[in-house]
Amino acid sequence: MLFGIDYHAPGLAGVDEVGRGPLAGDVVAAAVILDPARPVPGLRDSKKLSAARREELAGQIREHALAWAVARASVLEIDTLNILQASLLAMHRAVQALDPQPEWVLVDGNRLPRWDYRSEPVVRGDDRVPAIAAASILAKVQRDAELVALDAQYPGYGFAAHKGYPTAAHLQALRTLGVTPVHRRSFAPVKALLPQTPAG
Repeated sequence: MLFGIDYHAPGLAGVDEVGRGPLAGDVVAAAVILDPARPVPGLRDSKKLSAARREELAGQIREHALAWAVARASVLEIDTLNILQASLLAMHRAVQALDPQPEWVLVDGNRLPRWDYRSEPVVRGDDRVPAIAAASILAKVQRDAELVALDAQYPGYGFAAHKGYPTAAHLQALRTLGVTPVHRRSFAPVKALLPQTPAG
């Protein structure tokens, strides 16, 4: 039991997002309702798993879960709302897409989206709640695949390697090649390279 909730019970969804820190790409969230009768061994924080293991587990989650959904907030939404609100929006969209809808929702972190679901935030939930771990895996596998696709669309930036995070190589590519449409203009390292509009 966690917070008085049996987190193996049917109807409980785990939610997590991936991609708050990168300078490029959407923020992606997933929601998962696991099936207690068809457990997926080895679930844990996606960042602590190899890419191959994440892919393997993602396939098992999609096959065995009672319900799962992946959603996003776009780069434009991130720049318009800010990254926290965009992340919460992506999580809300993921839960809304579940069929059946959950009875309880446990969200990784310390903030909840504005919604009517019975829910609780769980700090470090991706290593404490199997359904949240499953959501973190699905979200990361999805977002990583998208950044690999962006690498082909925008060669030279190294998206397949750094997945949009502000590595030295990514920052150098930004300075050399400029800002692409998939970069988050509200993030300081990107904003600093944009043309400045004169005041007044």
